[in-house]
Amino acid sequence: MDLELAGKTALITGASSGIGRGITKVLAAEGVRTIIVARREHLLQELADEVAKTGAPRPVVLPADLYERAAAREVRKMALEAAGSVDILIHNVGGARPLPVDADDQAWDEAFALNFTPARKLTQEFLPHLRQRGWGRIICMAGSLEPTGVNGSAASKAALYGWAKGLSRDIGRFGITVNCLSPGRIHSEQISRLYPPAEEEAFARQHIPVGYFGEPEDMAYIVAFLCSPKARYITGQRAYVDGGLHMAI
Repeated sequence: MDLELAGKTALITGASSGIGRGITKVLAAEGVRTIIVARREHLLQELADEVAKTGAPRPVVLPADLYERAAAREVRKMALEAAGSVDILIHNVGGARPLPVDADDQAWDEAFALNFTPARKLTQEFLPHLRQRGWGRIICMAGSLEPTGVNGSAASKAALYGWAKGLSRDIGRFGITVNCLSPGRIHSEQISRLYPPAEEEAFARQHIPVGYFGEPEDMAYIVAFLCSPKARYITGQRAYVDGGLHMAI
């Protein structure tokens, strides 16, 4: 199936490893020009080299820390200067933040500044551009609605979904869709730290119906479809990519 993505331009945050890296490679293989954003420039350069070796367009590398207040505006400026236009925003910044029940304001503020605010601010920076073009795709990596305890990431990602759902209703008439994906146990630096091989196998056997952890490409393929013109009638949705891990219906 031709996803009709050739010639589109996507900006991907958190692209230096894991899910963001997988999304970059899959979109590039579909002919998408990619702009990759993360803090670790050396990993972004390695990814750009890897993509270029496949014959796909070399990604534009934008090292940035989206936790910084002024970063979103600077990223928009540099991205448009480098690529001329942006059609797709992939919000992939975040990290787990388990917290005690009496966590202070600083801990909660940090969780929201990492998991919610970058997606909101980047989107607001690019919305005038997307509306002018009359087409756009916004994909947010959200968390699970089944937290096992107090976690700043779970709360801030729930806020991300609530914001994205409302946004989808406000901007759908401009040809822009907004969707969220909830990854399960997908191989990444964070998952590798939390689950050594023996624990990974035991967890998968007990909790994941398909019996194994996912790969970044398992996320990337559904991202590619949702970014496609063929997914024009899908917006305001949240999909789990987790091998059946979550039990809510």
